[in-house]
Amino acid sequence: MFDDKTLLITGGTGSFGNAVLKGFLQSSIREIRIFSRDEKKQDDMRKLYASPKLKFYIGDVRDYQSILNATRGVDYIFHAAALKQVPSCEFHPMEAVKTNVLGTENLLEAAIQNGVKRVVCLSTDKAVYPINAMGISKAMMEKVMVAKSRNLDDTGTVICGTRYGNVMASRGSVIPLFVDQIRAGKPLSITDPNMTRFMMTLADAVDLVLYAFEHGRNGDLFVQKAPAATVEVLAQALTSLLGKPDHPIQVIGTRHGEKLYEALLSREEMACAEDRGEYYRVPPDLRDLNYSKFVEQGEERISHTEDYNSHNTERLDVQGMQELLLKLNFMRAIQRGEDAAPEE
Repeated sequence: MFDDKTLLITGGTGSFGNAVLKGFLQSSIREIRIFSRDEKKQDDMRKLYASPKLKFYIGDVRDYQSILNATRGVDYIFHAAALKQVPSCEFHPMEAVKTNVLGTENLLEAAIQNGVKRVVCLSTDKAVYPINAMGISKAMMEKVMVAKSRNLDDTGTVICGTRYGNVMASRGSVIPLFVDQIRAGKPLSITDPNMTRFMMTLADAVDLVLYAFEHGRNGDLFVQKAPAATVEVLAQALTSLLGKPDHPIQVIGTRHGEKLYEALLSREEMACAEDRGEYYRVPPDLRDLNYSKFVEQGEERISHTEDYNSHNTERLDVQGMQELLLKLNFMRAIQRGEDAAPEE
């Protein structure tokens, strides 16, 4: 599908962009464009990969002209640019709106204007029943994605999305923090031992986006079924793997905007979701505002359907969490006593 094509990755200097590059640069893809506002990370990537297929574009999704220029001649887009840190978005909610909502509108409009064939937008479990600014902005991003996807059949552009939970050991996530605290002899700073989170590897996240790219139709949203674990189990698994089973733990309480558990699909979405084995597909509601009939038993179906959340999914024990952790290059390097950067 990518033979002799041009792919643009917004926010491409992040963990997701690096993971895509490792799999794609050796393929027959013609060009991969990295779009971000971080010139230092772009320069690091340029030196690291040293590939003529790799092109770099300085810009910001908030600036329509910069993203319009970057999307010219592009076949496909993975839209990963976002503000993702929950506490920082709580203190700066309008910044989250500017990047996650308005930036997505800019990106999608530029893609349509330049005839991009397929766009996959990356979202988060925090967009389901959102209580924090980051989740609210990503929920609005999804609404923009679905709205922009309407009436595009004649244009040839397909816009769909993915939603996933925590990517293990990615930059800014809790696993590298815990490892640093263990190595420094500091107590693990746990928010709430009973807090549960979905656990996904970076490879899982890339696979989900590729699945959506291949199978998505306009307005579709895809979710990968994933296990979850409590923060306490994660801490026990890490301390045990690093030979520090009695390492002290300090409970600091939940941070601004944090939930006890996350949901990947709401009850309403589960009522219409299509089970595809490893994935769920949530189709868009294709009706317009001229509602002509009541959908029979819709409410009954919804009332008997649970949402899909990190409390009711498969729950990992300490051993299961350790096995998942050891799939990460980051953790295998740490176990060997080496210095390792977060998953990229």
